Amino acid sequence: MKGRVKLKYAITGATGHLGQQIVAAMRPLVATTELYLGVHTLSKAQVYQQQGLHVAAIDYQQPEQLRAFFQDSDVLIYIPSKSHDSYSRVQEFENVLAAVQQANVHHFLVMGFIADQVNNPFALSAFYGYVPRRLAGSDINYTIVRNALYADPLVPYLPELIERHNVVYPMADQALSFISQADSAAAFAKVATTPDLLQRGRIYTLTQSRAYTMPELATVLSQVSGQPIGYRPVSLQAFSDMYNQNGEGPMLASMYAGGARGLLATVSDDYQLIMDRPAQSLLDYLQTNYQKSSLITENSKRVHGRDEIPCYNLYQ
Repeated sequence: MKGRVKLKYAITGATGHLGQQIVAAMRPLVATTELYLGVHTLSKAQVYQQQGLHVAAIDYQQPEQLRAFFQDSDVLIYIPSKSHDSYSRVQEFENVLAAVQQANVHHFLVMGFIADQVNNPFALSAFYGYVPRRLAGSDINYTIVRNALYADPLVPYLPELIERHNVVYPMADQALSFISQADSAAAFAKVATTPDLLQRGRIYTLTQSRAYTMPELATVLSQVSGQPIGYRPVSLQAFSDMYNQNGEGPMLASMYAGGARGLLATVSDDYQLIMDRPAQSLLDYLQTNYQKSSLITENSKRVHGRDEIPCYNLYQ
């Protein structure tokens, strides 16, 4: 990196699941002094601070904080908050957008999601559909990277599926498309640091090379676990009731309502285009991570005397 002009890469949500992986993927590509990390809670970023990275507390509802953090960024990677309604997220995005316009941000790199169709009943589809339309009408240099469903939560979910002997997603005969957070992060980092990929108005879609119907997904999960897992869908209401931790049930059910219409089955070769290799397959990802997770879970049981609560959130 000797002789190269110093740049500023700012990343929001840097302590979140995807944010942490984007930071890790960026570090081999840029100088430590070029990374600026925005976090909601500073106490969660102590490791970053100890490693000498620039860390700032930001609140999406505080425009002055946003402007100061974004100021003169060459690339700003925006990861939305985890608020569970489109209205709140649109308000947040408008605050971010105003700060981007005022802070001399050269390029705005935005996380999107494949469930952004106008006819998608997913509760957050309105937000994910709003973002590209809003940016298209602006004078901002922007690129969007849309993720498929995250494969990662299937790992902690698998023990429950083994107990149920079935995948229960209310998906009828439709398919789901996946990407791992590590692959998503690698693609974000590559786009952020490659001028030829950081094209104004370009929308990339990150998926594995195929989507899976629920019987096909059950077959993969059976291979990984060594246990028989079939497919017996529950109703949307039953799914909402089953997984209503923190009031998320109706939102999760609405996502699968979209999936049952074939709106979560998108497959793209953009990952191959960006990385010059295919995304890790679902089978390979789960085989690599399930055994590792099982060991961690057993250790957690010994320490805490209980199972960790698995995550069913495949989009955030």
